[in-house]
Amino acid sequence: MTLLSFCQWLASTKWSIALHESFYMYPLIESTHVVALFLFAGTIAMVDLRLLGAVFREVPISEINARILPWTVAGAVIMVSTGFLLFYAIPVRTYQSLWFRFKVVFLLVAAINVWVFHRRVQKNRADWDSDRRPPLAARVSAMISLSMWAGVIVFGRMIAYNWFDCDRPQSDFVYWLSGCVVELMDS
Repeated sequence: MTLLSFCQWLASTKWSIALHESFYMYPLIESTHVVALFLFAGTIAMVDLRLLGAVFREVPISEINARILPWTVAGAVIMVSTGFLLFYAIPVRTYQSLWFRFKVVFLLVAAINVWVFHRRVQKNRADWDSDRRPPLAARVSAMISLSMWAGVIVFGRMIAYNWFDCDRPQSDFVYWLSGCVVELMDS
């Protein structure tokens, strides 16, 4: 079974159809997703700006993390949950969305950046926790984080537009990149 056939099966389930066609639930879930994204991205931005030495310079990074992390986790849990529901409501179109694919790539890079930060960069945080300007590795990680989350937000917003949908005329490259299955029609 391919991912596309799984998405086609998912789209045919009664709960997916009901969610997609719901007058109230789909917009409510989408709105909740956006609010949770702002909570998550806003708290991440505060930590990243501190790591860059741009804000809260007198506050140790460990204190910022301790105060903000619960909000970040809450935003992430709600954001991921509602994101899965949004995908579940329109799985084929979302899977074949060029914007969704870019969003996933940016999410993966952001996740790898978080993993590298916690595995390597933050190991010696006690040495630079209170510094007004953290070391270069921490600042680079913060810049990558800000860039990746900005990309996730932009590409996520673009999913709503059908510029590169499979049912529109596209170049073969866009069809390939989007995973579109184009049926050849006899003349």
